[in-house]
Amino acid sequence: MTRPPPGASLLLLILLPTLLAGSPVGWQGTQSEERWEQESVHNTLDGTPDDPNLPVPTTQDEKERVEQFDPSRLNYTALRLEIDFDLERISKREGRLLGESHLPKFLSNIGKLLNFDQVVKEIETSIMSSMSCNACKAGVGLLQHYVQNGKTRDDIIQAASKLCLSFKIETPRVCFGIIHLMADEIVFVVEKLIMTPDEICGFVIGDICGIPYNPYHEWRVAFPPIPKPPVARPEPPPTGLPQLKVLHLSDTHFDPEYMEGSNADCNEPICCRASSGLVRGADRRAGRWGDYRKCDTPLRTIESMLENIAYLHPDIDYIIWTGDLPPHDIWNQTRESNLNIVRATVHQLVQYFPYTPIFPALGNHEAAPVNSFPPPFIVGDYGVGWLYDELDVQWRKWLPQDTSPTIRKGAFYSVLVRPGFRIISLNMNYCNNKNWWLLLNSTDPAQELQWLIYELQGAEDRQEKVHILGHIPPGHHDCLKVWSHNYYTIINRYETTITGQFFGHTHFDEFELFYDEYNRHRVTNIAYIGPSVTTYYKLNPGYRIYHVEGDYEGSRKLVTDHETWVMNLDEANRDGSPRWYQLYSAQRAYNMRNLLPQEWNHLVYKMAVEDELFQKYLRFYWKNSVAREECDSECKKRMLCDLKSGRSNDRKYTCAKITEQVEIRERNDWRSWIFSGLTITSLATWWFWG
Repeated sequence: MTRPPPGASLLLLILLPTLLAGSPVGWQGTQSEERWEQESVHNTLDGTPDDPNLPVPTTQDEKERVEQFDPSRLNYTALRLEIDFDLERISKREGRLLGESHLPKFLSNIGKLLNFDQVVKEIETSIMSSMSCNACKAGVGLLQHYVQNGKTRDDIIQAASKLCLSFKIETPRVCFGIIHLMADEIVFVVEKLIMTPDEICGFVIGDICGIPYNPYHEWRVAFPPIPKPPVARPEPPPTGLPQLKVLHLSDTHFDPEYMEGSNADCNEPICCRASSGLVRGADRRAGRWGDYRKCDTPLRTIESMLENIAYLHPDIDYIIWTGDLPPHDIWNQTRESNLNIVRATVHQLVQYFPYTPIFPALGNHEAAPVNSFPPPFIVGDYGVGWLYDELDVQWRKWLPQDTSPTIRKGAFYSVLVRPGFRIISLNMNYCNNKNWWLLLNSTDPAQELQWLIYELQGAEDRQEKVHILGHIPPGHHDCLKVWSHNYYTIINRYETTITGQFFGHTHFDEFELFYDEYNRHRVTNIAYIGPSVTTYYKLNPGYRIYHVEGDYEGSRKLVTDHETWVMNLDEANRDGSPRWYQLYSAQRAYNMRNLLPQEWNHLVYKMAVEDELFQKYLRFYWKNSVAREECDSECKKRMLCDLKSGRSNDRKYTCAKITEQVEIRERNDWRSWIFSGLTITSLATWWFWG
């Protein structure tokens, strides 16, 4: 089971330093190649396998590699010399272009200790192991060595490009594009850091890498001295009363360069374009309405969806729109190209829904480079005002003028939708662990969470109900632990005020649960994660409709049901025309009495023991895609754990019980199978002998 890459920049964000890591140890002076090969394994350890600062391997193969590799023992000077001179020498000697030559022995041996294919996959899926942790530490250490030794931006770009090509991590244009696009900002940040590689990688990757204590990244928000109101017993919303109908759009990833019939299997972060190379077979041609491979959304599919929604759902009260508008061609994006996508998408929505209120949230792909969201104290060329100012202009089509100050400061806002009901939109990029600017100072960037507390306290005082919007779900691996844990505390404090949370980012159809911090068995809240419009990747395009308590006395604005609507991409490409249909209604499909958080929690535990129910959830999760992947036992445990994880990097505590339930079911299945086999054998023996 994999998640779609939140952007190939996640790969080179880590691999820009990691590419420089090259090898576990460098040659020592005049030491021979043979001696280096003999000592490369034995000279890498810096302590025992029980060293708490070393990452914990998750497989036997990883264990063997980790035991042979300790990034803190790397000879960075020797590595730098080999990277700067040896690759070029071999390339010239063999008369080949860089990237086609053989690697020096110390670089080829890295494959024995660092599995780059695995690292690439882990960065793409955000499911990290000790392998990525080691690669990160080695890469960060070497990048810091380059910076500390006065190497220029051009020196660093050249070294990273050599290794990106030599290891064939990406195509030449992707290597050069991403590295040139990100180098300035990454080097700027690294020059100002006072963190060690252990601290940096623990901060970025999370618990699997170990998180050394760092006072610069340990902080807590402050609450007003007002006690939490008593929590009433959860009661389902009444039936037969007015309801609101809400459309949720997320992750459109509109690609204006999508071309039907182009190469859909191009070995780059995005394909299905005229520039994607030769088409080697009819089965590799991009479909008319999209493609299950690494391709984004053509204009005709977006227009078909919006036209369908406007026709089938003319009674929509408002739209929530949770970001990620540009395509995944992150190696050649510019600020202006991304702004053009923002403007084009806004125009599409205004065209089809001219009189419908729309409440947007910012995704991680709107920035150029992707994931680059510096806090307000970073100004000038590196600042992000170019994006926030334009968002303020575009969002003003739906939002009141008093939201402008916070949008221009940090792309977040609070708006009173109607009396007693407020929507708060957060910029979740301030929790994004791929946002390298947070390494400088992660303490509540733009004071967003402190502002959120202020807004929620005001809402509580006025007896308003609040829905929160954002892009990256707070419990997702991509959300920083310290930010996520502070947010979790806020949700717990204001659980009676916050009656809905809505996010995107993962491209899948899922949710996250929140539990009482003092009573982990009591579920307090739920965050809905809406399906993506894009098919990236192996998905059908989709959107979500929520039914919410309407305007009447005592309305808590609870979600009473939700529906996921999809287009069968395989059918549309085969027949030539799309068909949008309701895939499921949550209440009917799961036979739920209501959609209170307690019911969702009950559903998670039912799925642990009822495999048929879990398979139904899995089909909805993939939006009924014919290209969906299989899910084994480990995958099932991970997915159910995701549903219980409203707080990131806390799985050890959050998921122990649900994991145990799945394992008990597995053991019982084996016992039943063995017992059935013995019974059949005994009956056959009895019948045969009479």
